[in-house]
Parts: sequence; C-alpha cells; structure tokens
Amino acid sequence: MTSTAPETLIRTTTSIPKAFLDRVARSPEREAYRYPVGDEWRSLTWKQAGERTRAIAAGLLALGIGREDRVAILCATRYEWVLIDLGILCAGGATTTVYPSSTADECTYILRDAGARVVFAEDPGQLAKLRARKAELTALEKVVLVDGAPGAADGWVITLADLEARGQEHLAANPDAVSDAVAGINGEDLATLIYTSGTTGKPKGVRLVHECWAYSADAIAATGMIVEDDLEYLWLPLSHSFGKVLSGGHVRIGHTLAIDGRIPKLVDNLAVVKPTLMAAAPRIFEKVYNKVVQGAKDGGGAKWKIFQWAIGVGKQVSALRQAGRQPSGLLAIKARLAHKLVFSKLQARFGGRLGLFVSGSAPLSREIAEFFHACGILIVEGYGLTESSAASFVNRSTKFRFGTVGVPLPGTEVKLAPEDSEIFLRSPGIMRGYHNLPDDTAATLTADGWLRTGDIGEIDDDGFLRITDRKKDLIKTSGGKYIAPQHIEGKIKATCPYVSQAIVHGDRRNFVTVLLTLDEEAIKKWAEGAGLGGKSYADLTRATESKAMIQTFIDEVNQGLAKYETIKKFEILPADLTVEAGELTPSLKVKRKAVEVKYVDLLDGMYKGALADA
Repeated sequence: MTSTAPETLIRTTTSIPKAFLDRVARSPEREAYRYPVGDEWRSLTWKQAGERTRAIAAGLLALGIGREDRVAILCATRYEWVLIDLGILCAGGATTTVYPSSTADECTYILRDAGARVVFAEDPGQLAKLRARKAELTALEKVVLVDGAPGAADGWVITLADLEARGQEHLAANPDAVSDAVAGINGEDLATLIYTSGTTGKPKGVRLVHECWAYSADAIAATGMIVEDDLEYLWLPLSHSFGKVLSGGHVRIGHTLAIDGRIPKLVDNLAVVKPTLMAAAPRIFEKVYNKVVQGAKDGGGAKWKIFQWAIGVGKQVSALRQAGRQPSGLLAIKARLAHKLVFSKLQARFGGRLGLFVSGSAPLSREIAEFFHACGILIVEGYGLTESSAASFVNRSTKFRFGTVGVPLPGTEVKLAPEDSEIFLRSPGIMRGYHNLPDDTAATLTADGWLRTGDIGEIDDDGFLRITDRKKDLIKTSGGKYIAPQHIEGKIKATCPYVSQAIVHGDRRNFVTVLLTLDEEAIKKWAEGAGLGGKSYADLTRATESKAMIQTFIDEVNQGLAKYETIKKFEILPADLTVEAGELTPSLKVKRKAVEVKYVDLLDGMYKGALADA
C-alpha cells in the first residue's frame, strides 16, 4: 500500500484548554455562545465563558481532580455541556462522555469501565439512574447536578452552582490554580474517553489525547470554511465525536456558537437564529427534502409544475458550478426567477443566511446533495470516526464533489488496502487506543500508527474519497454477489418521500429484501388524499394501499440497480426506529444488527418458500 503525502498544516496549539485561555484573552468582548432560555436567546462573551469555565475547573481542583482523572458528563447538548467540558480539561482531567439516552445499566458500565470520579448529571431524571446503581459505582465520589435540587442531603450530590462557588473560593486562595493546571498539560495526556455508541456489542472507550483535539481544531481552521464572523448552529450530541470536534474548532476560530440540542426545535430555531453554517446528520436533510418535495406535489397544478421547472433550472446551474463556472445569459435570468419563485422560500426556512451545511456521521445520498445544490444550498459531506477525532476528510466550499466525502484534512494521510480497499488513516488525531482493551487496540491500530477504519472506499485522481460501504456491512448473497446496502438505502430514501428508514437485507440469502419505516407526517398527509384519512400510523403501515404505493417507488429504484441488487420483497415496520428502542445510535445511525434481530420473523417470512433468484 502506498500512502498520500499529507497537506502541510501549521500548528498553533497543543491543547484546547491552552487555546481557550488564549481566545478569552484575545477576544474578551466578542460573543462566544448563544443559548435559549424559553423562547428567548441569550449570549455569553468569551470573557464570561472564561469566568464560568475557570470556576468549574477550580471547583474540580478543589474536589481533588487531577491529571487524567476521569470526569463524566451525562447531559444533553446545551451550552453548559461545553463549559463543563472545558472546565474538566482546564483542570487537567479527562472528560468521559455518556449519552443522556443511556439506560442505568449502560451508564453504570461506562462509568465503571472509565473509573469516573465525578459525574455531571443534567437533571433529577439522570441523577436517578446513578442513585439506583450507586452501590456498584465504587469510584464515583461526587455527582454535580446541572438543573434541579439534589434531593437527599447525603453530600454525594451537589449543584453546578455549588461547584462554581467552591471554585471561586479556591481561586481566591490560589489565583493561578487553573492557569498552572493548563500550563502543565502535555499533548499526550488523556483528554477524552468517548464510548462508541456502536451498532453491535458493548461500547468501547476511545482514548483521545489533547493532541488529537488540538490537531483537529488547527486542521478545521486551516480549511478556511469557518471564519471568526460566522454564526454556527450546533444541535449534534456533544457526547458524540462529531459534535465534540466542532466545539474544539469553535475555540480555535473564535466565531459564535448557538447551541440547542432539542431536535424538534431545529427548523424553528434556524429561522430565528439565522446561522451562517451548520453541521448535521443526513437524516435531517432527508426529512427536509421529503417535506419540501411532498409539499410541492400537494400544491398540485401550477405550483408543482413551477417547482419542477425551478429544480430543472437549478440542476443546470449546479452542473455549471460543479465544473467551476457560473451561469450566464438566458440561464442566469432563469436562475434569478427560480430563486424568487421557489428557492428563496426554502432558504428562508433555514434563516436566509446559511452559506454551508456540513453532513457527517452517516452517508448522504448524492441525489439529496444535488437537490439542495440545485436550490442554491451547498451541503459538503465529510468523513471521520470517533477513533480519528471525527475530522479526517471534508469537501470544501470551493472544492467539492458530490458522492464523495472530500479530500483529507491537512495533516491526514490515507491509503487503501490492496486486497479489499479498506481505508487506512494516519494523523495526530488518531486515537491512542481503546481503554482497557489491548487486543482490540492491536487489531485496529497498526504498529506504525495507521487506523484500520473498517470502511471500504476508492480515491479518484483528484484525491476525493468515496465510501462504498462498511467492511462488515457488505452483503454477500448466496449466489456469491457482493452488495453495498447503504448505496441502495440511500436511493430508496431519496426516491420515496414517505420512507423514513430503509434497512437492506440479504447476507447469505438468495435475493435482496428491505425493511422500511414510514415518515408519520408524510404518510398521514398522503392517506388523506387516498381515502384513508383518520387511520392511525400503525393501520397505515399495514394497509394494502400503502404497500401498493410504496411498491411503485421500489420499482423505480430497481430500474437503476443491477439485477442481483434489485429488491424482490419489502415489509413496512409497525413503528419508526428510535434511539430509545435501541434501534438507532444517538447520532441517528441505524443499528442494523439490532433491527434484524428484532424483526427476524419478518425477514425470514420474506424468504419462506422462495426459490433462488439472485
């Protein structure tokens, strides 16, 4: 295997805590964070954020937290999460992330494996998980409650306000305590343990040192895609590496970060906050795409014809811009009219200022990326793993290719295994191993520092990487044909506006089948026009009319597939997939194996009595 030469990167910092203190000193009065309180949005300057972060860090020092001591955060995405994380790091500790959707058993496993000494719990509901398993959490000395009252006065639980007050007292007696702790941080000190949500098996603690995040922040800044005057909207789970790396890039660049993890408020918030950029998982774009297309169809007549005409114009403009040219003459006039009649309304839903979407965490359908670009909204797809600190590849706003995840970030090397095209990565952002799992570490990291990603890909002559599938997700039919399920799933979701999730199945089977879930809002709207109004979501998933309608879209998808890839049968599941049911990871990836196990009878039923047809 031969590797690419990495793009040169000028380094500016060795740790996010050092970059944070420097940012506070250089930009004290600039707006750092924006956050909701009820229906109102409020702000923190860098100076104010610095004061609260120092108090949290000093409070942890007063509790005896020292170098690489694990401190967990069990909390949803909100601005306090970022300040707490920075406080832990500035104290020299190591943040352990726990998804707020985790069960008491999952929390206990992670906290015990990490050896967490302190946990920040968001509210009494999260605290209850810890109290229920307190006897098993022998290393856990203190719980810090972000919202609400501690309840039992046993001293085990204090509030965030209590901790910050202790921190202020500690700083009064030791003014340089936090600065000294930050100065003592080594780039190879443990900064974060992120437990992979995983699609199978127990989560593994990914060991990311300060150098991992410092490198990623410098690399993000070097792309020039985010500048100090930007307003970024962050809703992603901060317990996930994608959200975490964005918070580090924010400290390095110094722009404003609006934070609210409530997904149902996402679209409404965008219209109020009016951000200039946002990162998201593909599911967000799929939902907006389906809603926009279906809304235009429902308008019928002239509205639908105008929409189709505008999309046609947009695609011509998109093709020109992808080739590095701009529309002129009659096409430029048509483009302005299409914008006025159609595209401006879509852009207004996102606040009217969004110059860039960044998509990550799961594959984005090329069809959806091209649709948005035709509407004048650029979505650039990126790629990385928790094991690579999330940021490894990204399309740039001035250098992009739909259907790919872009080119390597400065300082990242890539190579493909000759036997199966598995992607190998090497950079300062690569993890230092799995916590307490030397065998798994050795199986994932080579002796010379390359990360085996488990993803299959191909690199074109211009260095753009295309992910073809997960190595472990590739399907091999009983006829010996290899199939990439994510490719087919993306086509289904881009073709059918009523499909929420698609899980392609067929490994060691004689043909391909798919399990589908329906978007509740879209299917109920369709039902009203199909004489099924008033029926429940569950009834609609069973209705023969629904299945017949979905079949027309499956037939359309099959026309673009090889014969051995075509979907011979499908079943509609009685409910959409959820994080709470264990069917989706918190970053909205489908837990393929968990879904297949849960619905094994449905899957087996589709093959019962079937002859080989692959």
